[in-house]
Amino acid sequence: MTGPAHEHPYAPGSAQFEAMLDRLGEVAVRTGLNVAPGQQVIVTAPLEAVPLVRRVTEHAYKAGASLVTTFYSDEESTLARYRFAQDDTFDTAAEWLAKGMTEGFRSGAARMAITGSNPALLAGQDASRISRASRAASRVNRPAMEIITNFDVNWNIVATATPAWAKLVFPDLPEQDAVARLWQAIFEASRLTGKDPVADWAEHNATLHKRAAFLNDVRYSALHFTGPGTDLTVGLADGHEWAGGSEAAGNGVVCNPNIPTEEVFTTPHRLKVDGYVASTKPLSHQGTLIDDIRVRFEGGKIVKMHASKGEDVFARVLDTDEGARRLGEVALVPHSSPISSSGILFQNTLFDENAASHLAIGQAYTKCMRDTAGQDEAALAARGANNSMIHIDWMIGSAEIDVDGVAADGSRAPLMRKGEWVIAA
Repeated sequence: MTGPAHEHPYAPGSAQFEAMLDRLGEVAVRTGLNVAPGQQVIVTAPLEAVPLVRRVTEHAYKAGASLVTTFYSDEESTLARYRFAQDDTFDTAAEWLAKGMTEGFRSGAARMAITGSNPALLAGQDASRISRASRAASRVNRPAMEIITNFDVNWNIVATATPAWAKLVFPDLPEQDAVARLWQAIFEASRLTGKDPVADWAEHNATLHKRAAFLNDVRYSALHFTGPGTDLTVGLADGHEWAGGSEAAGNGVVCNPNIPTEEVFTTPHRLKVDGYVASTKPLSHQGTLIDDIRVRFEGGKIVKMHASKGEDVFARVLDTDEGARRLGEVALVPHSSPISSSGILFQNTLFDENAASHLAIGQAYTKCMRDTAGQDEAALAARGANNSMIHIDWMIGSAEIDVDGVAADGSRAPLMRKGEWVIAA
């Protein structure tokens, strides 16, 4: 049983916590971003992340960054909009800010995102307002997000523990204990507790690279998922490319976009997904926990949907645009991943998607396709890449799910059994 917060080794303010926070800042910069000398860095973070932002900023300048600029978000200000703003304003988004971000990335700035906001912040707020505001934000932010999804610049996401998030993850603990426990979970999942985290990440990346290389060598045309509530064939895009761990961005900088990460992933074919699938973990989306998702795909499109909880919210997500009912990503994660083994439901996609194999509805990562130079949206769509304003991951893997690779001639080979890889790492 966890003792008082001041006794917890990772209680904020303790010497061990401060050392680990500095490690997180260093790994975020050296392994995550791999900041290039002279490069600018754009940071987005919640107000509570100030201590981590300062560590990231310090390490970024030590690595040679020319300028670090941080944009903070405030949850109370966000709530104030939903409580007091006029209804006709929820189709408005800060286009000027989105244009500035886009110009920054186009000019070569690296993107550092720190997550940690309260997943339940908007619970109880008007769902139609949330949907309208989300669409407006997606619309104006799309040019910047295309730079990220195309992997044109180096970018990274890490997490900070915040009181609201911690209490959601550990509701039975006092707030201070919950925060300390969440920090511990973040440090452990982010592979920071060994003697040399940078070296540990290099070793972990090598394992992910071997798995991706194997899949790129065999060139399966589809994946077949089977298990309780699941019999799903996911066709893969023409010229798809598997990725995982660190890789070179379009600007030549090798970075780790996500810390933590346990997945290898690629681009599905938007027209070649058929069968049915059941979620294995809840999806936290804009204040709502969506649980027991069950969908049927025909010709790549979700034609039937059910959720035991949050079904109305998931239905609105699927109505975002035509591409919202199709897949933009398929990822394989072993059930024995550290995040799965922790038994913690983080209600944060950065962590939960790395606990299980998963799918993402919406925008495809065209960086997971070969020979895309000079190809426009229509050409990429013809090869199978999906187009949408959203990209939302939900988990379908467990210790009861098997995955086969399906070759172009219909022959099959086992990839995962009972949630674990059967190919050599």
